[in-house]
Amino acid sequence: MSNEPVITPALRSAPSRESRIHGCLLGGALGDSLGYAVEFDDIATIRATYGPDGLRDFSALDGGSHFSDDTQLTLYTVDGLLEALEWANSGVAADTNACLWLAYLRWLATQGVPVPDAAPFQPPRWIDSHDVLKHRRAPGNACLSGLATGEMGTFYRPVNPDSKGCGTVMRSAPFGLVPYIPAEAVYKLSADAASLTHGHPAARQSSGIFSLIIHALAGGQDLREAADSAIGELGAGHLRKGEEPDADLLARLESALRLGAAGELLGPEELVRELGEGWVAEEALAVALYAVLATAPEPATADGHPEAHFRAALSVAVNHSGDSDSTASIAGNILGTFYGEACLPAEWLEVLEAPEVIRGMAAQLAAVTGA
Repeated sequence: MSNEPVITPALRSAPSRESRIHGCLLGGALGDSLGYAVEFDDIATIRATYGPDGLRDFSALDGGSHFSDDTQLTLYTVDGLLEALEWANSGVAADTNACLWLAYLRWLATQGVPVPDAAPFQPPRWIDSHDVLKHRRAPGNACLSGLATGEMGTFYRPVNPDSKGCGTVMRSAPFGLVPYIPAEAVYKLSADAASLTHGHPAARQSSGIFSLIIHALAGGQDLREAADSAIGELGAGHLRKGEEPDADLLARLESALRLGAAGELLGPEELVRELGEGWVAEEALAVALYAVLATAPEPATADGHPEAHFRAALSVAVNHSGDSDSTASIAGNILGTFYGEACLPAEWLEVLEAPEVIRGMAAQLAAVTGA
């Protein structure tokens, strides 16, 4: 059992949409960077290295940490959406999933994997000019192999049909940041993009639900309301014809909601027993969602200390035996969208790798969507 500080609620003003976009991308990068330092460590190793409470602050890392493929792919998701939106704003229809696929193929080239000759050529864009995005930071095998086929995976023609790794869900926050589109369109964009690399229903559906949570928060819903409504959308006709909600995904998310409302924090060992380690999509989303809900003040729509909530949630999301960078990245996306930039610790931002690149992509997304 962990003892987190009690957060006293107070009225908070709603952040601007621009602040939510920046908060989402920066918050995800902070969670990714903190978690990446211990991604492959079990909880015993984390405690032995950082003390009984685990890794809780960048000050313990002797100057910070790198972000991983989670942030790289999230930013390339933004770039794919940007291209589609730029075409749309100029009056030309574009295939959004094709734009995303081309963006991911450009990311693939940064990882030292040859882009297949059969894949279409795309000229470089602004995002491609930054060396920090060209480092190989433990990318998921399914992301690499799915793109390396040169085939544009779809629901009906999946690549990696049995893969449900978290490489889909951890890159999917940006779909929820696009305004003025209905929930079913957000879900479809996210699920279709997941199919570019992962074919298992849990991978697509986890990505879709995560994007719906971000979409609901960006629209002003509170944390619990956004989670409840997004999970409920699986039964609202968003699935492809003949597709059923994934049973493991629903079970994990229902557990996350139940445990997140229980009022007591699970220890890292119990968290893994209940929700999993986060290496697959449904577990990563469940752990992150639990971390956000279990540390939330009551009521969840009011909080005078957004930074305290961010720190507490990321501590839970990082300190367990599992995929710490992905679970913390997702939690950071969620809270950054909910609170905007107000929740981001200033001293953490000072040691964040390449904040100008992240802010640059956020600014472009805000501009093209009229924020």
